[in-house]
Amino acid sequence: MNFLYLLEGLRTPFWDSFFSTITHFGSETLFMVIALIFFWCLDKKRGYYLLFVGFTGVICTQLLKMSFRISRPWVLDPDFTIVESARADATGYSFPSGHTQCATTLYGGLARSDRRRWVQIGSVILLLAVAFSRMYLGVHTPKDVLVSLGVGTLLVFLFYPLMQKAFKDPKWMYGILGGMSIIALANLLFTLLYCPTLANVEADNLNNAVKVAWQLLFVTLAMFIIYPVDQKWIRFETDAVWWAQLIKLIGGLALVIGVRVLLKSPLNALFGEGLGSGIRYFIMVLVAGLLWPMVFRFFPKSKNNN
Repeated sequence: MNFLYLLEGLRTPFWDSFFSTITHFGSETLFMVIALIFFWCLDKKRGYYLLFVGFTGVICTQLLKMSFRISRPWVLDPDFTIVESARADATGYSFPSGHTQCATTLYGGLARSDRRRWVQIGSVILLLAVAFSRMYLGVHTPKDVLVSLGVGTLLVFLFYPLMQKAFKDPKWMYGILGGMSIIALANLLFTLLYCPTLANVEADNLNNAVKVAWQLLFVTLAMFIIYPVDQKWIRFETDAVWWAQLIKLIGGLALVIGVRVLLKSPLNALFGEGLGSGIRYFIMVLVAGLLWPMVFRFFPKSKNNN
């Protein structure tokens, strides 16, 4: 807390606005947009890599959050204040930092999979800026941030060689998908069966963890379907003329967001918030990974690929 109090004393309106903007570069929404840009438009293999390492990072973060159940800094110390604009996104338990994990797996993954020095340096600077922003805003402690940096970095370097083998040998890919599914299922069972028995668990945080656990399990199951179907039947290519790339991106995001928004109420009413949310994310991922890529063959290729 001493370091957070030091940063609190250095706050100014300018830096509050600056780091409030920087912290959004670690949001799950931006992670999904960037990963889908690669998956649909730039490099499908890198898209798979970014999606896999990112999803696994979220699962690990959720397991750690519910295992340790450490409250946010301003809850631990009522005298400490945060930058109010950051409060809305600071949900769930504090340890470890979800934004830092997301930034580390995304920008760390970009740096690991790109040989260009400026991309590597820029990605590392951005992920460190996001990590620092979480402490500056007062929503995470240094321990929260450092553990997320460590876990995210480990996943980035662990997944990269595994994915290279998986792209050459499908057995490795199914092994990776199986491992992700097992971890996601373990997280769900842990959250559903064990966490409710704990005396100090907070109801709101538990409900949110259960919902996220269902989402993560169904996301991994959807990826288990997408990869073999794409490999055998769809085989979509990322190359296209510039205007087609815009259509792919804007149209795809509109479809995914539409599913996310329009199916929320009916699925929650039918299956409850947890399972309903998981099914909704399952459909979202299938739309993004199978349904929308089916139309890519109708777009003209760029001149460089003719």
